[in-house]
Amino acid sequence: MYSVGTPPPMARRRSRIPSPRTTGAHVRKNLRLWEKQSASYDRRCAPVLSGPRAMAWGLWRTPESELRAIGNPKDQDTLEVGCGAARWSIALAEKGARAVGLDLSPAQLAHARRLVRTSRAHVRLVRGDAERLPFDGSTFDLVFCDWGAMTFCDPYRTVPEASRVLRLGGRLVFATSSPIRIMAQERRYDRMGRRLRYDYFGMHEVTYRGGEVNFTLPYGEWIALFSAQGLVVESLTETRPPTRTKSRYLRPHETAWARRWPLELIWQVRKSEERHRRSSN
Repeated sequence: MYSVGTPPPMARRRSRIPSPRTTGAHVRKNLRLWEKQSASYDRRCAPVLSGPRAMAWGLWRTPESELRAIGNPKDQDTLEVGCGAARWSIALAEKGARAVGLDLSPAQLAHARRLVRTSRAHVRLVRGDAERLPFDGSTFDLVFCDWGAMTFCDPYRTVPEASRVLRLGGRLVFATSSPIRIMAQERRYDRMGRRLRYDYFGMHEVTYRGGEVNFTLPYGEWIALFSAQGLVVESLTETRPPTRTKSRYLRPHETAWARRWPLELIWQVRKSEERHRRSSN
């Protein structure tokens, strides 16, 4: 079973970092890009995102069975933000989760609808903006994404929203870019170098030559943002590609670079009752 559409606006708890009233320019830019590249992306990457690789993380598809970032999804309410074709959510639903996949791109959701019908999994698909989640507070046990909306949207908007919709004890898990990658990346040609090109302090919004907008923060700012929203860091994984591993997303020299320096991160944070009380006061 699935449904597509944005539910009516829900009542929101006031946050220290206010949610935007309008969709940001970066959201509109990224939406245009995904509408344009959705079909080609799915054709190119479906082999590494499907089947047993559906429940795997990041650029080198680290199996969830090894990372154990999500754990047992049975009877859990899960939200995948920036779900794309919703392969992760389908896999979780097949293991007993009450899965919801959210994406802003109609083209991406069209792929998801097709796969949900084929799988017969019970996944609810919602068109919506991760910076303005269309759900009541304390709705989910897990909010997650694998290089999804937490990369393409502003964390100063997505993290408060994720915290808002999580129940106490619920977890936010996501894979995204390392700040070290952002400092060493030649943005015009999207290539990795061996020297630092950009400042570490103050990093936030990154615009690439084709117009794609990404976001990342210095480590300390991530932790401060989590703390302000009642979230406690449980784990930070800096992935490293195994020897002779290839990636559909990277050139060989970039994979070689990532064996020496961290290119991607996987954050695992939990909504703490004690920390939540402090952040709400």
